[in-house]
Amino acid sequence: MERPFVFSLHCIAFLLVLCPVFSLARPHPQRDPVYLNFVLNATGFPSEEYYDYIIVGGGTAGCPLAATLSQSFRVLVLERGGVPYAYQHLMTQEGFLTTLTEVNTYDSPAQSFTSEDGVQNARGRILGGSSAINAGFYSRADPEFYESSGVNWDLSLVNQSYQWVERGVVFRPELKNWQSAVRDGLIEAGVDPYNGFSLDHLVGTKIGGSTFDSSGKRHSAADLLNYARPANIKVAIYASVERVLLASSSSNVRSRQSAIGVVFRDEMGRYHHAMVREQGEVLLCAGAIGSPQLLLLSGIGPRPYLSSWGIPVAYHHPYVGQFLYDNPRNGISIVPPVTLEHSLIQVVGITEVGAYIEAASTVIPFTSPARSVFIRTPSSPLFLTVATIMEKIVGPVSSGSLRLASTDVRVNPIIRFNYFSKQIDVERCVNGTRRIGDVLRSRSMDYFKFSEWFATRNFRFVGPALPVDQSNNEQMADFCRRTVSTIWHYHGGCVVGRVVDQNYRVIGIGALRVVDGSTFSVSPGTNPQATLMMLGRYLGLKIIRERT
Repeated sequence: MERPFVFSLHCIAFLLVLCPVFSLARPHPQRDPVYLNFVLNATGFPSEEYYDYIIVGGGTAGCPLAATLSQSFRVLVLERGGVPYAYQHLMTQEGFLTTLTEVNTYDSPAQSFTSEDGVQNARGRILGGSSAINAGFYSRADPEFYESSGVNWDLSLVNQSYQWVERGVVFRPELKNWQSAVRDGLIEAGVDPYNGFSLDHLVGTKIGGSTFDSSGKRHSAADLLNYARPANIKVAIYASVERVLLASSSSNVRSRQSAIGVVFRDEMGRYHHAMVREQGEVLLCAGAIGSPQLLLLSGIGPRPYLSSWGIPVAYHHPYVGQFLYDNPRNGISIVPPVTLEHSLIQVVGITEVGAYIEAASTVIPFTSPARSVFIRTPSSPLFLTVATIMEKIVGPVSSGSLRLASTDVRVNPIIRFNYFSKQIDVERCVNGTRRIGDVLRSRSMDYFKFSEWFATRNFRFVGPALPVDQSNNEQMADFCRRTVSTIWHYHGGCVVGRVVDQNYRVIGIGALRVVDGSTFSVSPGTNPQATLMMLGRYLGLKIIRERT
């Protein structure tokens, strides 16, 4: 099978000038970002100060939301981590695994946790949130997401918001060996049509956008702060928000409570109060783990549960921390006979069987045992290439929950996702892993097999291989359950229609909204970061319209 025709870079540039379908960013010169001019350590903030909007969490949705609101209002962003530019490995594709594995309890860019399912996971703890530690793949939501989300979307504004994001942080990747082979393998395996490069969610095989530019430098939601109005915004880093401050709107005990501010602690342990002005709001953008956790610590959650912790109940909300989802990831990894480039996700196969197929290749330093008398230490470093093909299921339908492990907001809650507790999720995984088998049998994958005895060629797997009999539903389902891991797309916990309304206002509480992935009951498209950044911009524009 012929490989799809690839235009030269000159042709691509020429066509983009003639047909500006995608508003893609241009690589930025290597200099400090503008937003650093209004980023300050929380220790330098006064004990009390007033703002129009207080955004808790400078993450994937929080940064575009802050940049947008600052055009008309005074905004404070409270981020518990530091700035991404302070971590060299975080800013490159090659540092992806290092960022996820070199973690500590309180201040590493990634905060690790293990769910009660036994699956290791991670949260972003850095300005830019998880968009600053992820694999960089960018693809818009599927149409079904808008239909099932419980929100009455203005789709014209949605499109404008995506384009605003894409002008700042999205780039077209250049495919090399592994990603090109996986693309061709997907097409051979019947994941068609081939849609070329697209930011839209299209059934078939496509090249998506990337938040890594042509030089390999990472861009994240933090870079969208460059669009902010500097005179109207402050970003406090190393600011750990402990709770939302609530007050009744009148002396009537039964009157509705409203958010009036937050209490946050700096890295020296000193407390600060950030308060909202009249008509102002507190906007929680702390993510699918942080936002429900903060609501519980603020007394918004199930009454009996909060009482068991001795937390004063401000509002009985039975669904805070419930309907928590994580898309299971399953796949295979091989050691190829040839050296591959380091590549994160650039190609996706969007199937019609409830699964998405993606791939990555990682170059890992290989070290011999220390002071071995049998192995001479090489004069130059050795490297091992591992290539992976993975599938993520649509949805999922299986859900879990979150509960407190401590009243210290810095401590991870206890989380259970209940992977594959619903049969439809198992069926989708079986379909997806079978499609991986189809890709492995394609001619495009022959190059990555080792020659063995009697003129045979085979893959050398790292970890479990797919079952030999892939027509056996029971064996394939067992593989799914046995090899489950995360693709870091967890969501829910403050779901629309249960905890927040269609305008993301917390039901029963005034001046308080949740604007992040905790409001999703399904993961949007192949990868959620595009939709989360769009959501921040979108809701910022909606709020400005409401007040003007």
